[in-house]
Amino acid sequence: MSGRLEGRRILVVGAGTRRSDDPDAPIGNGRAISVLAAREGSMVACADVDLDAATETARLIGADGGRAAVIVGDVTDEQACARIVDEAARALDGLDGLVCNVGIGLGRGLEGTTIEEWDTVHAVNVRGHFLLCRAALPLMNDGGAIVFISSVASLKPGTRIPAYDTTKAALAGLSRHVAFEGARRGIRANVVAPGLIDTPLGRRATEGRPSRGRTPVPLGRQATAWEVAAPVVFLLSDDASYITGQILAVDGGLSTL
Repeated sequence: MSGRLEGRRILVVGAGTRRSDDPDAPIGNGRAISVLAAREGSMVACADVDLDAATETARLIGADGGRAAVIVGDVTDEQACARIVDEAARALDGLDGLVCNVGIGLGRGLEGTTIEEWDTVHAVNVRGHFLLCRAALPLMNDGGAIVFISSVASLKPGTRIPAYDTTKAALAGLSRHVAFEGARRGIRANVVAPGLIDTPLGRRATEGRPSRGRTPVPLGRQATAWEVAAPVVFLLSDDASYITGQILAVDGGLSTL
């Protein structure tokens, strides 16, 4: 039985999972998306700023019998973004999908956020996504799909990191513009906004702000990265062929509070 992404060529930027000293550390969103996309039949280009992290994701895909390429690059570099997309298209012999799963958070509150921190977060979380889309759209096959990984912080306050909240909200506007430009060729663009997800970065965030772990999620628990990967794969597939320019919250109801 063929998977939903059979024969597709997908570039996942931010495909690695950050290193953790915890032997029971869970998988991160980018790695789960990459692995699940491969299980659904796609070839995956695993791009990350961390070579080892991207290589491990590709190894997991290969262990499942899938095909993956490894690409290293920093999305704050304009030329690197163009190279990442070009290398992915060449390695996979085409491009049908792009997942932008890159994001950082710096500063705390308005008073505790420097101009340098603000600009750095915007360079990674928004400018990098713009550069990737600008490079990818001309190379993407008709009927392709782009998925931006945002955050529930784009829908309601909570992180106390204004640069993070602002940039994640900005992805909605960027997604709608990409959806508009891509529509002529059937290329869709959507946003997935995860809530509290049990990942290595999520656990690190909870260590820095213990109240995060006590957030009253209506469904009563944090999600796994696999529960983020599933809707991303759906949006990349033809099952979502008439969905574009939308935001899908994967947050256990947190944004409804």
